Order: sequence, then structure tokens, then C-alpha cells
Amino acid sequence: MLAAGTRLPRWVDEAYAEYAGRFGNDCRLDLTEIELGRRGKGLPTEGATREEGRRMLASIDPGDFVVALEVSGRRLTTELLAQWFDRRRADGRDVVFLIGGPDGLAADCLARANERLSLSDLTLPHGLARVLLVEQLYRVLSLSRGHPYHRA
Repeated sequence: MLAAGTRLPRWVDEAYAEYAGRFGNDCRLDLTEIELGRRGKGLPTEGATREEGRRMLASIDPGDFVVALEVSGRRLTTELLAQWFDRRRADGRDVVFLIGGPDGLAADCLARANERLSLSDLTLPHGLARVLLVEQLYRVLSLSRGHPYHRA
């Protein structure tokens, strides 16, 4: 997971750690936090978003399967996400989920993405998106493993 933002509320870090710690050895989840670009009075937000995008793209390997999370992306149920994730795991490529900052993902990140997915029709703060994604990934792993955590 490549996520914009390095100083998020403690509850975000704690929730992320709780779910990421449940993954087990058969599926690794790494979090790389990307420093936000400079924002402020008189500074265009496009420059900050572009800088975040450059940092994200520098962390992606050429063979990675890149998923941009954005509100207009494809929407999946948990069961369809589990099927999608099983296909990605069988593919053998590392999957990199991109979570943008306050102004979303840079155009270059969207262009690099192999796929765009949505976590919700709602616009979510980037910290909450991080927590929601890790919980859903844990849920789809539980579903694939036949673990009772997932209940329809």
C-alpha cells in the first residue's frame, strides 16, 4: 500500500496495525507512507499532487500491478473483491494500492494504474481510506481461507 500522508491521527495507525497484524505469513502487506506535497496560501494544489505522484511512482517497480483507489473507480462487493484478489495473487505480481492525499492522486499515477477501484461512492479522507482498505483486504483473505470473520 502506497499512501499519501505521514502524520495521521493515532487511531488510523492503530487500526491499520490491528488489521495488518492479522494477515499471517501467506500474504504480506507493506505500507509505504508518502510525504504530502507542500500546500499553502498561494501554492497551487496541482504542484503538491504532482510531487506526491512523483514520490509514489518512484516506489513502484515496473512489474507491479498498480491499483488506484478513487471514488470513480470500479465498485466491487466483498465477494467480488475476494475473487479479484485471488486472481491477483495467482498472477504472482506484487499488487500496489495507491491512496492519494487531500487532493487525490496525480494524473501520472492514474495513468500508471492497471486498474481503478472505489472503496465507496463517498469521498473519504485518506486516513480512513487506508483503514477501510486494510480491513477489506483482511476480510477477503478471511473469505478465501474460509475463516468465520467474513459473514455475508
